[in-house]
Amino acid sequence: MSDATALDHADAMIEQAWKRPIAELEEAAPRLPVEDAMLRAAMHRRSHLVIVSNSIAAHQDRLHALTRPGHVPAFYDLDRITVSASALRTAYAESNTAVQMIRHIIDARELALTSEGGPDAERVRAATARTSQTPRPLGLPADQPALRSTAAVAQTVANRR
Repeated sequence: MSDATALDHADAMIEQAWKRPIAELEEAAPRLPVEDAMLRAAMHRRSHLVIVSNSIAAHQDRLHALTRPGHVPAFYDLDRITVSASALRTAYAESNTAVQMIRHIIDARELALTSEGGPDAERVRAATARTSQTPRPLGLPADQPALRSTAAVAQTVANRR
């Protein structure tokens, strides 16, 4: 059994897909949410995976402390052992789900990159348009940019001090 965790596996997948180190991608994801929505989604799932990995470590430590060699658990420890084991299994399931979500995001990104000129290009452009922050009016073609709302214009004018 290898010592690689789900977080290590996710980091390797993300680094391979974007061909940049994970530290660099962590800095770029919040700054460019509209330009690369897939990166932002993958990094969001990765941050969830970091929390779950910490939870796994805490549950493992607690379970090892309750079941250490030479220690006979008391009656009230049996419930703690059961709860810790159940929480550990749940955390592992969440971890596996997060890795699968990251894999699906990367697969969708690769599909979007390969179908730029293919028959699904129109659907990819439409999906990309839906992820932008500006709501699109109904009936507007996917290749035509949406007009900026008056609230967005007013906000940019107000921030020019």
